[in-house]
Amino acid sequence: MYYLYVRVVKAKDLPASAVTASCDPYAEVKLGNYRGRTKHFERRTNPEWNQVFAFSKERIQSSILEVLIRDRETVVGSRDDYLGRVVFDLNEVPTRVPPDSPLAPQWYRLDGRRGEVMVAVWMGTQADEAFADAWHADSASVHGEGVLNVRSKVYVSPKLWYLRVNVIEAQDVVPNDRARAPEILAKVQVGNQVLSTRVSPARTANPTWNEDLVFVAAEPFEEHLVLTVEDRVHPSKDDVLGRMSLPLTAFEKRLDHRPVHSRWFDLERRKDLKFSSRVHVRVCLEGGYHVLDESTMYISDRRPTAKQLWKPPVGILEVGILGAQGLLPMKMKDGRGSTDAYCVAKYGQKWVRTRTVLDSFGPKWNEQYTWEVYDPCTVITVGVFDNCRLGGGGGPARDSRIGKVRIRLSTLEAHRVYTHSHPLLVLHPTGLKNMGELQLAVRFTTLSLAHTIHMYGHPLLPKMHYLHPFTVNQIESLRYQAMNIVAARLGRAEPPLRKEVVEYMLDVDSHMWSMRRSKANFFRMMSLVSGMMSASRWFGDVCEWRNPITSVLVHVLFLILVWYPELILPTLFLYASLIGLWNYRARPRGPPHMDTRLSWAEGVSPDELDEEFDTFPTTRPHDVVRMRYDRLRSVAGRIQTVAGDVATQGERFQAHIRRVKKV
Repeated sequence: MYYLYVRVVKAKDLPASAVTASCDPYAEVKLGNYRGRTKHFERRTNPEWNQVFAFSKERIQSSILEVLIRDRETVVGSRDDYLGRVVFDLNEVPTRVPPDSPLAPQWYRLDGRRGEVMVAVWMGTQADEAFADAWHADSASVHGEGVLNVRSKVYVSPKLWYLRVNVIEAQDVVPNDRARAPEILAKVQVGNQVLSTRVSPARTANPTWNEDLVFVAAEPFEEHLVLTVEDRVHPSKDDVLGRMSLPLTAFEKRLDHRPVHSRWFDLERRKDLKFSSRVHVRVCLEGGYHVLDESTMYISDRRPTAKQLWKPPVGILEVGILGAQGLLPMKMKDGRGSTDAYCVAKYGQKWVRTRTVLDSFGPKWNEQYTWEVYDPCTVITVGVFDNCRLGGGGGPARDSRIGKVRIRLSTLEAHRVYTHSHPLLVLHPTGLKNMGELQLAVRFTTLSLAHTIHMYGHPLLPKMHYLHPFTVNQIESLRYQAMNIVAARLGRAEPPLRKEVVEYMLDVDSHMWSMRRSKANFFRMMSLVSGMMSASRWFGDVCEWRNPITSVLVHVLFLILVWYPELILPTLFLYASLIGLWNYRARPRGPPHMDTRLSWAEGVSPDELDEEFDTFPTTRPHDVVRMRYDRLRSVAGRIQTVAGDVATQGERFQAHIRRVKKV
């Protein structure tokens, strides 16, 4: 996509005003109906602006470009004085494409007046280094801080660590009420994360716990670890018996499962005590884990935190965000529907945000981004949003979701360019809705085919996840904390990546209950078992001789394998290879789209949709909640019956095996 670039560098020898003996100059770039202006300088006849203006070639409606120099009038309501201009014929403008060197600006004399202006004018593409910081004519209606919210930006997620705190014991803890047996526990806080141990079973002055508490921390480490020892005097009241606070930089980083040395720390107590209590802890920052901030089903990065454990990349992912078609109006502007769309792409630790195309249902971005790929079994997520913060300031408006697309890299053929339009299907409280189409160009280039194939033999996550695994509750809690940290850090960037955008890209509500998801998962399991059921029916047909030819061939093959058992494994591998070659013809030629049947997005009832979009805790009336609870009980009862039937059949099989062994 081509743009006309105008760089206004500076001016010199501008005429001074007869009243002030100086001037407050600014430059105005005029191209048809588009007008852009630089900032003004007070009392300066040799100003320097060094500002770039960009005009889309598709929207140019004039054959001449004017650069005007004006003197800003200080009297309110007065017209700014005209100091001179330079006119360019667009047919004579040169074309520059990187990696060509930047076009050198030249001095031009102002028409009919004294003074000169240094300007460079050229035709270029979006790959030009001046594109990112240029004033764009498409966003001419945006002013103030809103200008920052319409530009492209690249973000990097903070480096996340798991902080493991093993609270072992404490010594010489003196309760406030010595007439009762103390119920002592330890509470640890890191930032907004607070975890506590159970009450020590030893109700003495030397309590023991030996519990692991795991937190999420981000570099640079700004928080402190605060440990307090408390006495539970009432279910709703705890007395603080001691406290310590240490920066996270004071703890060592562990890259494997080697033991970490424990340490004793003094607890701060009341000044009237002549001695201090101590706490025995073992603290380390875990670098061998991958901190999960997204769903494992759509994970985009599997590398451990410590960079020393990273392996070399296996490929390069190139994504071109071309444009969108058929977007629906997301808000009302000047009495009509409008959409100010932009895209956010997330892969690994790198987030990219395209520029915002104002007031268009078919925006064109034509922006290209590149990522290093360390594992082909990963997913890139591209989301489309409506920008609701173009006015600047900290208003309550939230960027609206338009839709998102996920592409699994393992479904892409290496070195092939995929250019497709992906439907933006979104589930709303009123049902499934097509919000438009997103046009993407994707190419995955492998650096080493052997290395890429070797990666498929590795486990999903780093080995520390299997040597010292977390519980399911810990994984969900830590993922939620990691998402909050990522959203907070990206929200502090300039321009910020909003919290609602980060949460939508990371699927913050993927763990919430949904009847639709439960049905979809159940039928996915039935589809998985259907192959075994089909094989069982085929074996029954062979036994009943419904197809004599097939039955004869199976019996002949069985006898051959009995006589020559060394052929069993080669035969199995041969059949598996033949099935793979047969199915290779019908392989998908493009990245798969959302399957509305598989996700049960089309057959969901209105009440189930309303339940899925309900908040947590619920805000629905009591009668509705009671009805849904009874429905959930009936579903759970059926699951309980099926689980009991499966357990019964399994127990019968085990009993039959025991009888055979006895015989």
